[in-house]
Amino acid sequence: MIDIESLQAEFTQRYGVRPRQIVRAPGRVNLIGEHTDYNDGFVFPIALDRATFVAARARPDRSVNVYTRQFDGHDSFELDVIERSADKPWANYVRGVAKGLVVAGHELQGADMLIDSDVPLGAGLSSSAALEVAVGYTLQLLNDLNLLGEELALLAQGAENKFVGVQCGIMDQLISALGQADHALLIDCRDLNVRPVPMPPSARVVVCESGVHHQLGDSGYNERRAQCDEAVALLKAELPKITALRDVTLADLERFRHRLPPVVLQRARHVVSENSRVLESARALEHGDLVRFGQLMDASHRSMRDDYQISVPEIDLLVELAQSFSGCHGSRLTGGGFGGSTVSLVDQERVEAFVQHVAEGYRTRGGREARIFVCRASDGVRRVVSDIA
Repeated sequence: MIDIESLQAEFTQRYGVRPRQIVRAPGRVNLIGEHTDYNDGFVFPIALDRATFVAARARPDRSVNVYTRQFDGHDSFELDVIERSADKPWANYVRGVAKGLVVAGHELQGADMLIDSDVPLGAGLSSSAALEVAVGYTLQLLNDLNLLGEELALLAQGAENKFVGVQCGIMDQLISALGQADHALLIDCRDLNVRPVPMPPSARVVVCESGVHHQLGDSGYNERRAQCDEAVALLKAELPKITALRDVTLADLERFRHRLPPVVLQRARHVVSENSRVLESARALEHGDLVRFGQLMDASHRSMRDDYQISVPEIDLLVELAQSFSGCHGSRLTGGGFGGSTVSLVDQERVEAFVQHVAEGYRTRGGREARIFVCRASDGVRRVVSDIA
């Protein structure tokens, strides 16, 4: 957990003045619906009770100074000329958000910021979106900007797409901005419609970090997105009205499979079937049918492993260990893939035994230590402290 008083004290020590406010933006875990967001599909995440915090104060000039505890690094740039940093990848998330606001026509003052986070890096829990949304909301408050949550999420996504260079969808930023405590959000990534669904009090969400870390920009993430676009372009010959895989059914894929190269067909099949699973899972959770919800989680993992091919042996082992435990309803890879974490839905009274079972099995069979987090759904971005001095 991040200690707010310590954050205030370090800000004061570094900048010679107390911060004016502290903002919190959560990471997320996606219960089901992977790689559907950039295909205009459906996702079903929760905002985590782990977050990125930004202590900040406005400056009278156009300079932005940022220090991050996570990387023990400092960055400075001018709002009039915002360029990519070649040697500080983390700084590009901050710079990209600031540039997005400037390009959108917002007048910004400079700022001093101190950033810390307890969202694990590279674990598929969207530490990047938490940083983007936290910085965006900080600049919004410091400059009295009137942005809706959806606008903030789109701004943060644009920073990652255009400035950082990762072609992520909107899910991560939207749940970080709009999350609701004790609820999952069914998100339609086409029109950004959001429907909260209560989380069952009898079960807990458990995230198991594999220790295999990914870098989305260097992985197959962008390649998968390009393959989805290729599928749409090729299917348009038969289905001229489609604009994304969201518009394609499994029957369409089977009927016109001859149009797609085998690998592209696999990618499309995952996305199309995953959209159906998301919608059914939301209905199952609303009716308290945790057995069916777990079955859909398990099916989602098989699809990601076999058709989308974004799992790795360590993740498959964590899923196998979870699924073998009595009291675990379902388990799957969560996040962009190629490492990261799993998410499992576990009976509350069995959580402690589940954690021990997975940790011991992963250590014995995988030779690795798993970091395991028992999570609650939290609220989205908010101001923790304001007008400190």
